[in-house]
Amino acid sequence: MSALFNVVLVEPEIPNNTGNIGRTCVGTNSRLHLIEPLGFEINDKQLRRAGLDYWPYLDVKTHASIDEWRQEVPDWSRVFFFTTKSNKAYFDVDFQPGDWFVFGKETKGLDEGWLKENQEQALTLPMLGSGGGNIRSHNLANTVSVVLYEGLRQNRAHLGL
Repeated sequence: MSALFNVVLVEPEIPNNTGNIGRTCVGTNSRLHLIEPLGFEINDKQLRRAGLDYWPYLDVKTHASIDEWRQEVPDWSRVFFFTTKSNKAYFDVDFQPGDWFVFGKETKGLDEGWLKENQEQALTLPMLGSGGGNIRSHNLANTVSVVLYEGLRQNRAHLGL
């Protein structure tokens, strides 16, 4: 079975996040794309610990650059960029199998110029109430989980769920 979704991490910095995201990708039949430079080594002990014994089952591909990764995307309209700098919520989009979910590095997010170029495809996870004003963003691994499982929820009939 081909990957249901594609998760793209642009220059991830924290091995535990990437390990947890890898584990979630295994559980959702999604492919993980890592765009270099990485803030850790793939064989990093923390990365493997966070991914537990699931890492060997992960469909993962490392790309030397954003340009290299872009060459693999067949339909740019199905690429979604996750950021705190958008007013469009992730639940306002109909996700389809094969979609690409792009996340920036933990400390800086995605490049502002890139977000402006792709404004229609920039999505956010809302932060509500008094707590929303007290945090800058959600944890990367949690955000990826929310998005992947929303994609599963939306496509559950197609997937036989």
